[in-house]
Formats: sequence, C-alpha cells, structure tokens
Amino acid sequence: MKTLVLIAHPHIESSRVNKKWKESALNQTDLTVHDLYETYCDQPIDVKVEQQLLLAHDRIVFQFPLYWYSSPPLLKQWFDEVFTFGWAHGPGGTKLTGKEWVLAISIGSPEHSYQAGGYNLFSVSEITKPFQASASLVGMIYLPPFIEYRSNKISDYDITQSSIGYVKHITNTELNPKIRFHNYLKQLDESTLSVNE
Repeated sequence: MKTLVLIAHPHIESSRVNKKWKESALNQTDLTVHDLYETYCDQPIDVKVEQQLLLAHDRIVFQFPLYWYSSPPLLKQWFDEVFTFGWAHGPGGTKLTGKEWVLAISIGSPEHSYQAGGYNLFSVSEITKPFQASASLVGMIYLPPFIEYRSNKISDYDITQSSIGYVKHITNTELNPKIRFHNYLKQLDESTLSVNE
C-alpha cells in the first residue's frame, strides 16, 4: 500500500506535535510526505501535480491542527482546487474511487471538551462530518482518524509516544474494515483447520 501524507500546518516549525509527526513520517521509507504550506506558501497550487500524487497512492492522510473546528485555510483551498468536477466527482469523476482517507488531527483542548455538554459541545466525529461527506462524494473510504488532544500541553515524552502511535495508525492496513474483516475470516479458517487436524 502506498501512502501519501498531506501536511497542512501554517507554522509547523513552531509546532510540537505536528512537527514531530512530520519527522516520524519522513523516517518511514514507505510514506510520501508532502507539506502543502512548504510547497505553496507563496505560489498557486499546481493542480496537475497534486492530482498525480493522489493517483500514485492508495491511502491519503490529511494531517493538520484543528483550527476553528476545521482545517487551516490552505487545505480547504487545496480541496476546492484539486478535487475538480469531472475528475474527483460528477460525471466521469472517479479518479479517487476506492482510495482510503485518514485524518490525523492535533487539538489543543482535552478530549472531554469535545462531547455533548462539554466546552465545545460536539465530538470530533461530528465536527469532521464535512471531511466524511467529502470522502463519500469522491468515492474514497473514510477510515478512523488519529487524534491527539491537549497538543499544546503534553510532555515531550507524550509527544514521542504520540508520534509512534501516529505512524502505527496511518500505516495500519486493518484500519480498513474490509481488510480487517477479511483477515479475521482468514484467522477463523486457519484456527478451524488446526482444530480439525
């Protein structure tokens, strides 16, 4: 499986969590890391290049800090320009069909603030509905996200642990429920065979 990590953090050098995640991803030989703010901070998005990157990968990871219950603005612009009608959606727009979509989000607040009755009232699953809807529109398979809460308060040790968990999560083929179920059935078959022998 070829995985593309799209990073959208406008100030990644001053970030603790996203910077460490990026470093960890860069250390993996099987991941392609593409920093949107590094590439397009002062120039237009090259739609053809971005579309070719998407076509060359099976899983797309969108990594960003949560800004006002969404992503930083460049990622929104990237979606608007790259997911074109007739290419990603609409008649003939099937280029992304079957590819996997994973969010990796850092959040400054604690997890308990993202629930009914909490400070932010809504869960991260509810807040990320626009991403889920976008994945559905373009025929991608939306997979469970990787979330790091309290990202501006956690210790260096916890950031290191987070980066280990981040890499394990985004490279885990069993995030896809079809693959997980297939592997489960295979294990059942193998255990049945060993019992019958």
